[in-house]
Amino acid sequence: MISIGIIGGSGYAGKKLVEILTQHPFVKELTIYGNSTAGQQLYSVFPDLAGKTPDCTIVSAENVSFEHDLYFLSLPHGQALKFIPALIENGKKAIDLGGDYRLDTPEIYEKWYKLKHTSPMLLKEKIYGLADFIDSNYDGVSLIANPGCYPTATLLSLLPFTSRFAEDIVSVSTVAYSGTSGAGKTPKAEMLMSEMHGNVRAYNVNAHRHQPEVLQMLNKNGFDSPYSFTTHLLPVATGIYATSSIHLKKDISESEVIGLYEKKYGNSNFVRMRSLPPNLNWVVGTNFCDINVSVSNRVAVITSTIDNLVKGAAGQAVQNMNKLFHLDERLGLLHTGEKNVSIY
Repeated sequence: MISIGIIGGSGYAGKKLVEILTQHPFVKELTIYGNSTAGQQLYSVFPDLAGKTPDCTIVSAENVSFEHDLYFLSLPHGQALKFIPALIENGKKAIDLGGDYRLDTPEIYEKWYKLKHTSPMLLKEKIYGLADFIDSNYDGVSLIANPGCYPTATLLSLLPFTSRFAEDIVSVSTVAYSGTSGAGKTPKAEMLMSEMHGNVRAYNVNAHRHQPEVLQMLNKNGFDSPYSFTTHLLPVATGIYATSSIHLKKDISESEVIGLYEKKYGNSNFVRMRSLPPNLNWVVGTNFCDINVSVSNRVAVITSTIDNLVKGAAGQAVQNMNKLFHLDERLGLLHTGEKNVSIY
């Protein structure tokens, strides 16, 4: 049985972690740590959790104990740096849902996040937890960098192709869309319903922090061609939809590409290949990633969709926890029966 600490449990992703972990059959206790919400009751922060999870008092993040087996960190960029080194030094395991440990060098992190990285040695020790693509086990791992929401949808859809056909690629362009919860819980005027209703807009063009994360993983798997990554906001609360166009030097048969994806994901619990481009509402509230592949006239178009708070955050984090502890990776994420966990 596993004792869990959630540091930053009062944000959107933190709330999803609480919902999932309270139903996990191998989680024995759960402590929620917060900053601005410290001392408040969980139900006062999230009234809709009443009757779904036990109530508890949120503990100050200044009083994080080293008594838990595993810590999830769901914090703004730069904040996990204050906790993770001490957790690792005390022999604990940590899964960071933020961006502080996803990139491999402090220089790239500081360029894109405009923050000083204070524990660069851990960047080499962590693993990048793209759970459905990693075939190896997590033996000896203490720190998992949970991928971002855009990179999860983009990489799961691109990596089988780019890993196999890297030399045949001229360029790749990804256009991706997110629900407004991807911007976090802090109020922002541009996220108001009156601003977003019936509206779509691009943002952080050529400057999104997830771009180097995507490229880092693509490059590690043989890709070395021009790449563009353009993000947009949708007038919905949750979801990611990514469309990647791959321009090729020669014709490649669609059946060969589909066979490649079926070989990679045929036994996957959470990646579903679709015969048509997927709908966003097929995956909202789930840990699934739905992918469709179309190839014609030296262009491959790959569409994928996920829930940004589940597959793009809390769900994949729990999937990584399951793999870390050699459990069935579906536990807590597919129907496994009711489970009541004590929360302190």
